[in-house]
Amino acid sequence: MDYSQAPKIELHLHLDCSLSYEVVKKIKPSVTIEEFRESFIAPPKCTDLVDYIKRAVKGYELMQTPEQLKLVTLDLFRQLKADNVIYAEIRFAPLLHTEQGLTGTEIVSIVNEAADEGIRTYGVEAGLILATLRHYTPEQSMQTAELVRQFKGTHVVGFDIAGDEAGFPIDNHIRAFEYARANGLHCTAHAGEACGANSVWGTLEHFKPTRIGHGVRSAEDPALLEHLKKHDIHLEVCPTSNVQTNVCNTIEDHPADKIYNAGVSMSINCDARTVSPITLTHEYQVMEKIFHWDKAHFLRCNLEGIRHSFATEEVKEKVRKIITKYYL
Repeated sequence: MDYSQAPKIELHLHLDCSLSYEVVKKIKPSVTIEEFRESFIAPPKCTDLVDYIKRAVKGYELMQTPEQLKLVTLDLFRQLKADNVIYAEIRFAPLLHTEQGLTGTEIVSIVNEAADEGIRTYGVEAGLILATLRHYTPEQSMQTAELVRQFKGTHVVGFDIAGDEAGFPIDNHIRAFEYARANGLHCTAHAGEACGANSVWGTLEHFKPTRIGHGVRSAEDPALLEHLKKHDIHLEVCPTSNVQTNVCNTIEDHPADKIYNAGVSMSINCDARTVSPITLTHEYQVMEKIFHWDKAHFLRCNLEGIRHSFATEEVKEKVRKIITKYYL
C-alpha cells in the first residue's frame, strides 16, 4: 500500500537532526551535497548511539541566530506537510543554541513563534518538547525544565532527556523531573536505546514519565513489557534509527512487532529526518514489508500516539477523527 497519503502522528522527532539540504544551503551556501551527505547524514550502520549523535552537531551549529532557528523550524513543517503528518511533537535542547549569545528564553520564544507560523502556514498541528541532555549538570537540567514551565500554555508541551544514555547516569536529572511533575508538566524520556531494560526500569522509577523515547530494549524483559502495558506507558519507537545506532543488527531483528503484539502502547516515528534520511511514509512501508503490518496496525499506533500526545483535548479530538476516518 502507498502510505504517502495516509495521515500520520509523529511523537519523536529531533529538530536539529532534521535539516534538509535546502535549508542548509540557505544558511551556509558553501555546503555541497557531498559535504551534506558526509556530515549531516549517518551511515546505515554507526558504531553506536554516540557515533550517530555526532551528526547532530552540524545541525545545531547552523541554529544559533533567530533567523537560522526560524528557517530550520519552518523547513521541518514543510517536510511534515509533504509526509502528510497531521500532528507532530518536535523536540530540541534549547541550551545547544546559545553559542552566539541567545538566552534560553529567547531561543524557546523564537522556535515557539516559528512553530505558530508553521502551524498556520502548513496546517500541521504541533507541539514542542524541550530536552535536557544526559551530560548536562543538574543546574542545566533545571534551567531546561524551568523553560518548559515558563512557556506552559504555548506550543511548548513537554520535557525530555536525550543524549548519551550509556555514558551518563540519571542522577543529575532527577530533581529536574521532580520539578517538572510538581508543576504539572508532561514528561517523556529517552531510555532503552543504548542501554537495556534496566535503563527503562530506572527511568520509570526516578523520572516517572508517561512516555519513553525509543524503549525498544524493553522487549528483552517480559516483566517490563507487562509493566508498560499495565501502567499504560507509551513507547516512541523509531525502527530505522535503531538499526543505524546498532540497537538492532538488522531491521528484521527489530522488536517493534513483538512490542506491538505484547499489547504495549506504541507509535512509529522517524527520530531524525536527516541523520536518518527517512520519512514516516518510509517507516510505514518498512513495517509493512518486513512485519506484514497493515492499516489496522497503523490505526492502533496512530490512535495510541494521539492519546499519549501532549496536545490539548481539542487537538486530540480533531486529529482522532481524521485518523479514524482514513484507516477504518
